[in-house]
Amino acid sequence: MKTIVFSGFLGAGKTTLIKKLVKEALNGEKAVLIENEFGEIGIDGGFLKECGITINEINSGCICCSLVGDFTKALNKVIADYSPELLLIEPSGVGKLSDVIKAVKSAVPNCDVTTVTVVDAGKAKIYSKNFGEFFKNQIQYADTVILSHTADKSEKVLNTAVDIVKNLNASATIISTDWNKLSGKTILDTIKGKNTVDELIAELLSEKDEHRHDHDHEHEHHDGECSCGCGHHHADEVFVSVGKETTNKYTKEEIENILEQFDEMVAGTVLRSKGIVESVDGQWIHFDYTPGEVDVRYSTPDTIGKICVIGSNLDEKKIEELFRL
Repeated sequence: MKTIVFSGFLGAGKTTLIKKLVKEALNGEKAVLIENEFGEIGIDGGFLKECGITINEINSGCICCSLVGDFTKALNKVIADYSPELLLIEPSGVGKLSDVIKAVKSAVPNCDVTTVTVVDAGKAKIYSKNFGEFFKNQIQYADTVILSHTADKSEKVLNTAVDIVKNLNASATIISTDWNKLSGKTILDTIKGKNTVDELIAELLSEKDEHRHDHDHEHEHHDGECSCGCGHHHADEVFVSVGKETTNKYTKEEIENILEQFDEMVAGTVLRSKGIVESVDGQWIHFDYTPGEVDVRYSTPDTIGKICVIGSNLDEKKIEELFRL
């Protein structure tokens, strides 16, 4: 059974995020929410019932501490009563995510657990200092980290929050775009491991692989080798790829200028570049580059700025300098 655990400090916006996903992305999928409020009254229950989601509230404390037994009982009852396709778990914001994961896997040993941590972008710095162990644990065990309250934050504040997350969990997928600009489906796809910078790089490498096979000599192949004995290599064995995420904002002219510099070999031999970044005017810019061809246009918002470059003998530092990374 697919299970998504939503972690984050109190007030980070977990309930608002869940409501958005339920309304815009689940499309009638049989989902059940297990909610654990820290305290005596479940204040968000009615809020989520409006979305048509079933709620089973536990109000005596934190599931990762004294409530592991009650949590297991509640979870098994939910599965028996509703046979959900998707289980959403919103634990108290004061527990360790690692303990929540253990509790879930103990209750349902074969469940497929994905973890999401919501971090208030403006409070990331102070929380990392004042609530070190709990804050760090929530990020270190997250598959996806979603920054909240980003609409009015400066690039400096956003970059600081992203750096804090990356320093604690380099493999986590980060969403830094104001989620009001994103569809629930886009967010859910990202949580499920789609729409990442790694996926974009894989797509570009696949393009190059197909290109090589189309244009290499047209000989018969036997056992994976060209019959002439020259051999073939996959794109990821021949090309170098650079993939970066950014919260920086650009103008169309700035992106066009960067891509035109690739033609001058300032960063090595760039064979392909693709990405999407936020514009200084709040729009989003999608760009495509192949030698001699530049396509820069406005597009729909993405979860975070993504920049991918593929080529040979690439100068990664120069690429970072060009994009102000």
